[in-house]
Amino acid sequence: GSRHATPQGLADATRFSQALADAGLAVVSGLALGIDGAAHRGGLDGRAGTIAVIATGADLVYPARHRALAHEIAARGAIVSEWPLGTPARAPHFPQRNRLIAALALGVLVVEAAPRSGSLITARLANELGRDVFAMPGSIHAPLAQGCHALIRDGAKLTATPLDVLEEYGLGEPATPAARATTNSRSRPDKGETADAAERGTGEQAGKTDFAAAATASAEIDAAPPGDPAERSVLTALGYGPVTYEWLAEHTALSDDALHRALLALELAGRVASMPGGRFARLDATPTPPASGVLHSPA
Repeated sequence: GSRHATPQGLADATRFSQALADAGLAVVSGLALGIDGAAHRGGLDGRAGTIAVIATGADLVYPARHRALAHEIAARGAIVSEWPLGTPARAPHFPQRNRLIAALALGVLVVEAAPRSGSLITARLANELGRDVFAMPGSIHAPLAQGCHALIRDGAKLTATPLDVLEEYGLGEPATPAARATTNSRSRPDKGETADAAERGTGEQAGKTDFAAAATASAEIDAAPPGDPAERSVLTALGYGPVTYEWLAEHTALSDDALHRALLALELAGRVASMPGGRFARLDATPTPPASGVLHSPA
């Protein structure tokens, strides 16, 4: 979710995460500032706890401001990383972390997202893996509600309360505060099915909450400016049809690192989509969005 979340966004992320955790779904997020942190705190307040999927080695905390939160998660939940100990935060790690989040998830709930939000990439990945995608509607005047509206248009489940999510998995009403107090007085139970809460919030009904493994799609990384020479070279080479990575490398003459960075930035900006078979397609090659919508890679 947004690192610059509004109070409403933070409140929604916390409330949904706590309700999901009370129902037995562990809340998984990306430990970023804003919505991610709120989702983790809600999970810690609930019964099933929370898991942080991070973009550094498990011995490092990024951002440093979440050091205390990370220690609490490690003590009462879990820290997950695919990187060796000592690995610092690097730009390519964040979307790769979101790949893990989508793979672990039962579903992804997007509370708020701009039209080209990184959380939409996580939602697409989750959808392609057969996970459920949920989205909260917002004001038609709120830019950060537009991504959610696009998801709903393309088939995501409109979500207004935690029960809208829980009913999809045959779970009843979230535990009441009294029941939660009784549960917390006993030893913490094993984590139930993982759920994911996180990413993207700043508005009236906010943030992103990915249950079963988050979503932190977080956009820890901002796409490079449109005038970046490498990105411009990639867009020119892509033209109007999907091509392979090898084809792009040959026709752009970019180094492997430069090509990887350009493709990553363009995908985060919503201008390029990765497709099955290791191919890439340009999303802004025509005046109108792809018919398949934001939940699917172009056919």
